[in-house]
Amino acid sequence: MAEGNESGSSDGPFRRLYRDVPEALAAGSERDPLVSVGGGRWVLALAVASALAGIGLFLSGGYHAGFASLNGLATTLPGWVWQWLTVLGDERVAFALSLIFARSHPRVFWTLICAALVAVAYSRGLKPLIDAARPPLVLEPGSFQLIGHGHRRESFPSGHSVTAAVFYGVLIYYARRTPVRVLLSLILVLAGLSRVAVGVHWPVDVAAGLAGGLLAVLIGLRLARRAPWGSLDPGVHLAFVTAAVIVALGLFVDDGGYPAATPLLWTVAALGVASAVLGYVIRPTMAALRRRS
Repeated sequence: MAEGNESGSSDGPFRRLYRDVPEALAAGSERDPLVSVGGGRWVLALAVASALAGIGLFLSGGYHAGFASLNGLATTLPGWVWQWLTVLGDERVAFALSLIFARSHPRVFWTLICAALVAVAYSRGLKPLIDAARPPLVLEPGSFQLIGHGHRRESFPSGHSVTAAVFYGVLIYYARRTPVRVLLSLILVLAGLSRVAVGVHWPVDVAAGLAGGLLAVLIGLRLARRAPWGSLDPGVHLAFVTAAVIVALGLFVDDGGYPAATPLLWTVAALGVASAVLGYVIRPTMAALRRRS
């Protein structure tokens, strides 16, 4: 009896609670291949297409090319549609959605982290360096559709487009079915175009954001393969999961200037946080209770 108490005292509640996390991460990492068949080519093709679209727009009509046509065409759809699409490029939404598969697919989660770090350097580095004026600063009020906050500076590249490219680009890489990749590619493009529709970015910004974000995916994949400990070390994994939960909770209090998208934001946040609680609190607790019984 004394021996059992000694063993129990040396195994604290935190250690008992997360005893199964290393095993879950190891099993989850084996679930996803290191190299996806056709995934890299798909992501690269999207990156090249986005870059060519941006270069073509710039050469044909300058930095503002295509804005009037795309923004005007977007008015044929209700504003809430573009609000829902544009929040898909919100960094907080990406973090919340990543929580849904963080435990079951830790390699995908770690690749997202690596790609996001590269993308942040690209986006946050170029924005203040170039400091391009956005449509609300250049165009007359009322001459175009503007939904949400009228941001005025640091237009290039589109940060929402970069985020969408990173998140959906990683999923495209790991997806195993062509229809899924097509659907994710469509979401990625629409999320980017929504930034033109809501009137805060030029099409060239979006093209550069998508191209840069997709290239960040390819670099992130290499980093994740060279440093697989990020998907296996429970301490590192749980630190990023905790950070993702904190970021996801922000969706409950800040709609990002798009109130019509509040139901979507709250649903995404609830799903992400609930997945984290289930995977990292409830399941380990139940497993610990079963071991004790």
